[in-house]
Amino acid sequence: MKKEPGITEQMIRQGGEVVVIVLVGIGLQALWGAHWLTAHAFCLVVLAAALAKTVFFFVENLQHILMATQDDMPYHRVLGVMGVNMAQITLAFAMDYWCLETAEPASFSSIDATWSQSEQLFEFFFFSVLNFSFFGFGDVTPLTIPAKLVTMMEVLLAFFTVIFLLSDFVSLKDSLRVKKPPQN
Repeated sequence: MKKEPGITEQMIRQGGEVVVIVLVGIGLQALWGAHWLTAHAFCLVVLAAALAKTVFFFVENLQHILMATQDDMPYHRVLGVMGVNMAQITLAFAMDYWCLETAEPASFSSIDATWSQSEQLFEFFFFSVLNFSFFGFGDVTPLTIPAKLVTMMEVLLAFFTVIFLLSDFVSLKDSLRVKKPPQN
């Protein structure tokens, strides 16, 4: 039986994942800055990266919940792990939105081209948090098809993460728990 990683190992892994998320975003921005791709081709690369991240986070969330169930992990620990995972997801999608806007200005409403890169990144992180928390669109809305597709990926991942994994964890845990035979 696979042993659950300790808190330190989990923190190191999730910290490493944050570094990878940031490096992927910076790498995508560098790819765009090299002018090797058209805006359309670059948006397809961003879409592919967003899809890969969506699959990764879907599988990782499922693994976390199954591991928590098998190892009888305390609920507060599950919430902590999933909370960090949610922060990673919102950061990852914020980076994708930022890349799309860089390649195709006006991919999103209310983003001012005169803002600094850090101001735009903050605005996209804010937008991502709103999407993930189901507060919906506010000041910023996706306008292009790639922006809408990436937004849909985040909302679907948020739905899976929040609704299926966290809202009913206790009954899911009970239903997945391996029943031990009675001891004589």
